[in-house]
Amino acid sequence: MNNSVLIAGIGNIFNGDDGFGVAVAQRLAASEWPEHVRVVDFGIRAIDLAFALLDGCDLTILVDATARGSAPGTLYVIDPDVNSVLTHTDGVCVNSHSLDSVKVLALAKGMGARLNRILVVGCEPLVLENEEDGYIGLSSAVEAAVDPAVEMIRNLVREFEHKEEALMFVEAGEGY
Repeated sequence: MNNSVLIAGIGNIFNGDDGFGVAVAQRLAASEWPEHVRVVDFGIRAIDLAFALLDGCDLTILVDATARGSAPGTLYVIDPDVNSVLTHTDGVCVNSHSLDSVKVLALAKGMGARLNRILVVGCEPLVLENEEDGYIGLSSAVEAAVDPAVEMIRNLVREFEHKEEALMFVEAGEGY
């Protein structure tokens, strides 16, 4: 099995719950992963993430605070239509104080990245402070979602690996 997986924690730790992806990536990075799985805390380093996407991973999981209107701490797995999303960007300028994942994906694609399966594991934030005020640390609702997000991501990677193994088995003529 040599399908590559990138788990990318993104967010700004100085903006409260926006640091969710960073907290999850740090927790994931502290545990053992197979060689083909890379866990990286990108924080707000958009250019670094764009360059990492040039590696053409088979699965990329972006982990971020994602405001969708549910109760704080609610976890989401979003399977975006990347091609559709990328056609609706207003340029690919990146900001040094935040990371807009859609713009980073567009930048990476413009640089020649082969964007395969992209998933977003998001958490509904409670506290997102602006740059002037700042707030370090996750709210209790979002902090409580970190371990379930870690387990969710482990399951997503396992499911991906099993589907890929099954596909390889069928393609080898050993399936049905």
